[in-house]
Amino acid sequence: MRCKILLSSNTSWSIVNFRSGLIRALVKEGCDVVVACPVDTYTERLARLGCRHIPLAMDNKGTNPFRDAVLFLRYLRLMRRERPNVFFGWTIKPNVYGSLAARGLTIPAINNIAGLGVAFSRQGWLNRTVKLLYRVALARSACVFFQNPDDRGLFLRSGLAHAAQARLLPGSGVDLVRFAPAFSVPSEDGPVFILIARMLWDKGVGEYVEAARQVRARVPRARFRLLGFLDVENRSAIPRKTMESWVREGIAEYLGVTDDVRPHIAAADCVVLPSYYPEGTPRSLLEGAAMGRPLITTDTPGCRTVVDDGINGWLCKARDAGDLTGKMMRFVELSQEQRAEMGRQSRLKAEREFDERLVIKSCLEAVRQAVPKAG
Repeated sequence: MRCKILLSSNTSWSIVNFRSGLIRALVKEGCDVVVACPVDTYTERLARLGCRHIPLAMDNKGTNPFRDAVLFLRYLRLMRRERPNVFFGWTIKPNVYGSLAARGLTIPAINNIAGLGVAFSRQGWLNRTVKLLYRVALARSACVFFQNPDDRGLFLRSGLAHAAQARLLPGSGVDLVRFAPAFSVPSEDGPVFILIARMLWDKGVGEYVEAARQVRARVPRARFRLLGFLDVENRSAIPRKTMESWVREGIAEYLGVTDDVRPHIAAADCVVLPSYYPEGTPRSLLEGAAMGRPLITTDTPGCRTVVDDGINGWLCKARDAGDLTGKMMRFVELSQEQRAEMGRQSRLKAEREFDERLVIKSCLEAVRQAVPKAG
């Protein structure tokens, strides 16, 4: 399969962290892989994957129509110059404006809807505008991948995609070799919980901290860790002063940011994500499951797909610190053998449903089907 593939997302960080396996597989298949995305601290790592990077500036969070029109023109110029056989898009702006440019040049587009974002969770003009843009942009896409059945169902019911296009992926998948089971040694210091995510209120960080207070009142030696970007550009971002106050209070440990979450998952007993953000399939839950950790997350689209309630973890109510506390206490009360069995079930579920190789296989099949339609 020798062809040129153009991939685009809103950050180099997301390509490096979530699409490295796909890029390597495409290169191995003989494809010329080009990545168009903004420059950030992860950009230099793209070359190590065997692809070529083209800087593409975009206003990720903005809603200025002039800037978005400029982005569309940038995609158009880029595709006219590169003439890719297939365009792969992730995140909303590449999916919309990249796909529109590809459509204008009869380049097959493969879209990936990795969660809906806040624009879908709030009613109003932005919600209506985003739906209209998706409806137009995806109308002639060769394939539209979704990370959970809830999102796929919503797009089909809303007429934003049609059944022949819409396919389901097991999230971004997880590398089961890299994220191997980590056997934990019983600690005398009490159970360790960890939440790995961008530090946003919508990720349930506030509920996690409040639940930590309630659990610590009963189990003083329990520990609660937070890992992920703090100073993010998002209206749901947790202020640094708030995080510092939690750390001073002694209720949470903020671990900062890392390129390798594995040691932190290995050092924890349970991975928690009480998110009510419109998720695709959260990577932190997939990685926690692959490493054999019990999970606690919300009964919401994307999150619920990784947990079989009572088997490899628990589902809790969104925006409900009390219910989260109850699920954490259930974990605390488990014996070491019961915790180990829950972790084993997490690993088995990751092997059955979320192997990265399943995602790569589906993407390669989509490319093979789309290439004959090129040009």
